[in-house]
Amino acid sequence: MSKRAVLEVIALDVEDAVAAQAGGADRLELVTDMAADGLTPATATVKAIRAAVDIPVRVMLRLADGFAAGAVERLVAAAGEMREAGAEEFVLGFLDADGQVDLAAVERVAAELEGCRWTFHRAIDHAADRDALRKQLADFPGLDTYLTAGSARGVDAGVPVLCAEAARRGEPGYGQQLLVGGGLRLEHVPGLRDAGVDAFHIGGAARPDGWSGPVSAEAVRRWRGVLGS
Repeated sequence: MSKRAVLEVIALDVEDAVAAQAGGADRLELVTDMAADGLTPATATVKAIRAAVDIPVRVMLRLADGFAAGAVERLVAAAGEMREAGAEEFVLGFLDADGQVDLAAVERVAAELEGCRWTFHRAIDHAADRDALRKQLADFPGLDTYLTAGSARGVDAGVPVLCAEAARRGEPGYGQQLLVGGGLRLEHVPGLRDAGVDAFHIGGAARPDGWSGPVSAEAVRRWRGVLGS
């Protein structure tokens, strides 16, 4: 197990991005509107952040609260606009009304992202069968990460699932990196690291004043220290 783990921080704007990089973040997840759990940002924000930092940035492709794809052609258009603005990595994930992966929507959007790496986000935590979802997407081009809390209720409830999935790394459907986030706290880290988890995602934990305040470089630095530098 590598000593250093990946630390991804949610950024809403340039100020967040600069602070996250200063604190030692390895990557950003760029979103807007956390009241809706993170939607696709403006192209101007993408351009500004790409100019301000040099760590990787994964841009959210999600147009409305919930996990339905909605208007797929709008998503495809947004993906194209984000790429033109300089985005090279993405975050997405769509379920149908039965909690199954919406393969048609994922395929259509991913086709627009050819050559890009992307994360399937916490929609997996709301799936009817997360193992089946993983196996359906096992060899999907560009998919290299699952952002998950292990449970729709957050990491507190999801730790057993996260540890079990970490132990399956390399099996069909389990080749992607497990990026743990969703109510993640520093106290969760030792057990998850012992289980083999090597990537962590924080949002509110990087903001001492909550979502109304910016990312704190010092808060990110604290996480970086625990995860190894």
